[in-house]
Amino acid sequence: MEDKAFCILSLGSNMGDRRKTIDGAIAILEASSEITDLKRASYYETEPVGYEDQAWFLNTCVSFETTLEPLELLDLTQSIEQEFHRERTIHWGPRTLDIDIITYGDLTMDTERLTIPHPRYTERAFVLAPMSELTDIGVPIPEDKAIRRLPDGI
Repeated sequence: MEDKAFCILSLGSNMGDRRKTIDGAIAILEASSEITDLKRASYYETEPVGYEDQAWFLNTCVSFETTLEPLELLDLTQSIEQEFHRERTIHWGPRTLDIDIITYGDLTMDTERLTIPHPRYTERAFVLAPMSELTDIGVPIPEDKAIRRLPDGI
C-alpha cells in the first residue's frame, strides 16, 4: 500500500463564472485516481489582497488524501489552472483560477518551485476561514480584509 498524505488546497477566482470555474477544478481533482476522500469547504467572497484594483474573489478550500508526491501535486494543480486559462500577468492580479497547495501532511519544504506549508497562509482570512471548516487551523483568522461566507447554493 502506498503512503498517503493529507493535503489542503486553496482555490480562488475573480474572473468569469467564478463558481463554475472552481467547481470544474474540484471535479478534476475528484476524478484523479491519486486523490481520495475529498472534502470541500463553503464558498467565501473576499476582498482582494495585494493588488486591490480588481473584482472580489470567490474562495474555498479542499482537503483530501493523495499518493501524489508534492511536485506531482503541483504539476496537477498548475495543469488545472491552465485548463481554465490562468494567466500570470499582474502579481496578485485578477485570475480565472488560482490553486495553492497550503499543506501536504506534516511536510516542510522550500524549493524554487514549491514552498510547503504555503508561506503566507496564516496571514490570509480567505484561506483560513474555509480551511477552518476542514481541519483545526490553530491560529486566529485575521480581520484586515473583508470576507463573507456565502450561503450554500449561491
